[in-house]
Amino acid sequence: MACNHHQLRLCHSVRSSIASLSSPLLPTRLTLSSRTLASTPIRVGSPSVSATCFTWDDVVRISDSQYSSRHSSDLQGFFEKIRVCNRGLEKQSDFLPFVIEDQTVGYIHKGFFDDHLKRFSNVFIFTQDNSHIMLHPVLRTPNERTRAVGDVVKCLGEELIPGIRKELYPVASSFGAPVFFLLERAAAPYFGIKSYGVHMNGYTERNGQKYLWIGKRSQVKPTYPGMLDHLVAGGLPHGIACKENVMKECEEEAGIPRSMSKEAVPVGAVSYGDIDGYRYKRDVLFCYDLKLPDDFIPKNQDGEVESFRLIPVSQVADVVRRTHFFKANCSLVIIDFLFRHGYIGPDSLGYLELLQSLRRGDCL
Repeated sequence: MACNHHQLRLCHSVRSSIASLSSPLLPTRLTLSSRTLASTPIRVGSPSVSATCFTWDDVVRISDSQYSSRHSSDLQGFFEKIRVCNRGLEKQSDFLPFVIEDQTVGYIHKGFFDDHLKRFSNVFIFTQDNSHIMLHPVLRTPNERTRAVGDVVKCLGEELIPGIRKELYPVASSFGAPVFFLLERAAAPYFGIKSYGVHMNGYTERNGQKYLWIGKRSQVKPTYPGMLDHLVAGGLPHGIACKENVMKECEEEAGIPRSMSKEAVPVGAVSYGDIDGYRYKRDVLFCYDLKLPDDFIPKNQDGEVESFRLIPVSQVADVVRRTHFFKANCSLVIIDFLFRHGYIGPDSLGYLELLQSLRRGDCL
């Protein structure tokens, strides 16, 4: 899809920033769906390039092997990606606990309650000491709570809660705990509800070198259009197990048959907390690895991915370290992959701190 005037200005800004960077680099090669694409020399001096409109050619130019070999132990670019996912946590005192049946299930901004929720007094109430927010005691069952809160979200509408998609997330005190009610996915950050997702690293090996399949999101997606993403990733809605969700997303996003996706290996989780205005995003991402056949070529089935590229892991690391081309939370999952596959070693300054920071959010 063609960029609008604002996007064109951003594209021009990206080109200008790439063209004006200062230290000369050598050409490198990036593996594409059609196997290879030769890049051209560029100049790079800034440790981080940010953009919302870029092409695979820009990715090629940034992922330079000479820079990677000289700066592979520099973790500062990775620390920056951790900070991007964990903004505003010093403002936690602006939020009140959201409590159901004596269990804290989320956090609601005091201003959001006063400006938007207080008028729904048949749904939301303060405790007598104003220390936390509760649902009205007349709402006793999960179905009653789901309907009542859902009606509030509809009333607040897209202008206040953009991206409503009629996808319901479970509201519970912790993963696997009893579900108190279901909440529209887009509304989860406004109630500080912990959300879960699955991210899968699809990789292959050629001549002893590992490669990652990377997707570029469709320009028409309502969230993070045109940014780099995992081969397979998605939120974890109510009523589906993690592994089943991985296999479903594999089919939809990359055309990976279940005969392959069933081999995906769960390898852990990353977590983060991000405060932006009234929104408190508390996410846990379950990570999976899937080693794919050398001749496999992904094919998107749901229209949400513009294209895929197969990129050496060392070059993916450089793109994460030096740009903001990836959707922010994808960077955390890739950094975790780099640790587990030996691309980040303990001799790098900040190794343990970076490892710990991948789980800065509450995983429980």
